Amino acid sequence: MPAPDTDPRLLRAFLAVAEELHFTRAAARLFVAQQALSRDVRRLERELGAELFVRTTRQVALTPDGERLLPYARRVLDAHAELAGAFGGGSARPLLVDLNTDGMTAARVLARAREIAPECELMARFESGLTWAASEILAGRLDVSFGRAAGLAPGVRAGLSVQPVRYEPMALMLPAAHPLAGRAAIPLSELSGTTVYAGAGNERTREWTELAALLFAAWGIEMAPPVPLAVGVAEFQRVMAKGGHPVLAVTEFPPLPGTVLRPLVDPVPLSPLTMVWRKGLRHPGLDALRTAADRLGQGEGWLERPPGSWLPEGDLSLMCGLSP
Repeated sequence: MPAPDTDPRLLRAFLAVAEELHFTRAAARLFVAQQALSRDVRRLERELGAELFVRTTRQVALTPDGERLLPYARRVLDAHAELAGAFGGGSARPLLVDLNTDGMTAARVLARAREIAPECELMARFESGLTWAASEILAGRLDVSFGRAAGLAPGVRAGLSVQPVRYEPMALMLPAAHPLAGRAAIPLSELSGTTVYAGAGNERTREWTELAALLFAAWGIEMAPPVPLAVGVAEFQRVMAKGGHPVLAVTEFPPLPGTVLRPLVDPVPLSPLTMVWRKGLRHPGLDALRTAADRLGQGEGWLERPPGSWLPEGDLSLMCGLSP
């Protein structure tokens, strides 16, 4: 008979492996040693009296009992998250909000949310990519993030709630001396054969690189090769200067010293920004963030697509399907 007080840590270990189907990736996602993760999964299997995974040298798969446990594990962990949000010394605990990059749409949503709910402590984080931040949210180390939800793995997205925030027009960040830097806007057709950096090699931003790859394939643009992960503005600027390639961004991205930001046109490529959080999370700060995104979006037309704009069908379906 299963223990009535199963440790949530064991369920968290099970859920990470179930979603990754890979013990090494699951351990990295939870910031634990693989040996410790395997030990927790084996302990849970002993407590439940059931084998949860089929393990071979090549793959990991859920057993029928593992499939049966999956929705229960998610509900239990969601309930724990809701409980943590409901109690915190008489007030809600701080809400950890990942902005990816400062000075952009997500930062404006956070600033408005702080005005709406000044009694809440909304703490900014900068994880630099929704792929990474989503795993942190599911592991309970972050609460909210922003980015392209359509680029997340289905198993990851299944554990998240998603709210469309904005269709962000894309732009190119160019060295000031670049031949295209003097243009007010850059048609996509003029980039055919040009090499552009879009985060290739950065595992934290896979959803962004995937979107760029779809865009580049349609207009014959070359993807710049991977570069070392740069942490901080100064390091990013140094690495980009060394490579010398333009950088794909959005029109609100803060340009670095010595660069200019030029919108892309004909058509305008869009980056679909969403807000994501763990399913079942209840927190007044989350309510404030959702309200802030709605108010800013309605006031500034964030969810109105420019005529003739470019966006992959999967992204469009997700954004429209989630829109109120």
